[in-house]
Amino acid sequence: MNMKIDPWSALLIEDYSKLFEEFGILPFEDVLPEIPNPHRYMRRKIIFGHRDYDLIADAMNNKKPFSVMSGFMPSGKIHLGHKMVMEEIIWHQQQGADAFVGIADREAHAVRGIPWERCRDIGIEEYIISLIALGFEQKGHIYFQSGSQKVKDLAFELGAKANFSELSAIYGFTGETSVSHMLSAVTQSADILHPQLEEYGGPKPTVIPVGADQDPHIRLTRGLGNKMNMLKIERREDKDGRGYFSIRSKTAPPDAMKELQERIPGRSKLFEGHLDVQDCDDFEELLRIVREVELESGGYAFVPPCSTYHRFMSGLQGGKMSSSVPESYISLTEDPKEAAKKVKRAKTGGRMTLEEQKQLGGEPGKCSVYELLMFHLVEDEEELAQIYSECVGGQKVCGKCKALAAERMEKFLRQHQELREQAKDRLDEYGLKRK
Repeated sequence: MNMKIDPWSALLIEDYSKLFEEFGILPFEDVLPEIPNPHRYMRRKIIFGHRDYDLIADAMNNKKPFSVMSGFMPSGKIHLGHKMVMEEIIWHQQQGADAFVGIADREAHAVRGIPWERCRDIGIEEYIISLIALGFEQKGHIYFQSGSQKVKDLAFELGAKANFSELSAIYGFTGETSVSHMLSAVTQSADILHPQLEEYGGPKPTVIPVGADQDPHIRLTRGLGNKMNMLKIERREDKDGRGYFSIRSKTAPPDAMKELQERIPGRSKLFEGHLDVQDCDDFEELLRIVREVELESGGYAFVPPCSTYHRFMSGLQGGKMSSSVPESYISLTEDPKEAAKKVKRAKTGGRMTLEEQKQLGGEPGKCSVYELLMFHLVEDEEELAQIYSECVGGQKVCGKCKALAAERMEKFLRQHQELREQAKDRLDEYGLKRK
């Protein structure tokens, strides 16, 4: 397959299963039974894949600390695709996550050439106001990359572990790629890892909800986080087949290895550069001690970031959704009546004639209107199942579905825009100001 995913261009993925084979993304349905009160995107397989989400499920079930983090490049209108990510962030925040949202103005400036003031205006007026209107809680963290010294400092540290060959392999960078563009990619890694800094409670699982096009950032960050850690734990077997743990030093000072030997219960033997631990049945406790000693030694002890991947929404006219084609998407700030008209003009999965529709049934899997209902406009599972059943059974014609979706879209946008007006007056609560 050799698929190349580029986070900065439009991408239409027709076979999501290939991502499992090519990039090691795991099917989300395998972890779904472990999740309390799953979001509708999870129930409906809109979120289709993950990396290490079992760590997040464990944290939710056992009231352990965890974070959620994602970001938005301020380059244009906020649309329903952005709303999906915002809803996932807010849901995780409601489940107990410490929530972080970054406005990627360094990326927008480096990749799109958008002026700094314009980045700030778009970030606040389009993205942050809608985020607050959708329910992002005040205790969360909203920041601009250019205004976060923590992120910029961490990006500099991570940059010492990154090289052009690695960035080229992941992103397809060439000799024509600007250094600022490459730095913006490393800054994304700093965004993802900085919720684990000591001022935010230290190492903990952090989930990054993204579309599949953003997986290069996840892969780069997991690699850089691993390189930053001073210590690693390996499972090994001795010559008699008995298992043990070997704690290997990558950059840890010698005193750290001695401190580990003193703190870890049971039999252990210290060698130059590693400590072998026998008779240890509690891996979680061992991991806790190793991270504790690394932090005391000036390291980071990062937990590899987790991630979820959601399917892309198609354009209203079919194919890709494109910011350069207004008829292909619905903005959260556009006139509700105009948005309703777009829905009524949208491509459906209906047949050519009414007779064929009744005889063969519709094809909701090819219908942008059904997609709107499934992704955004119908919360109740029974109602959605009935719409689907009546469509494929030929009882429901496309006009009725369009009318339902248009009515609900208009209602949602009116309500959301009223909440946006209220959110504008609350920006100072989040440490932000409009012009």
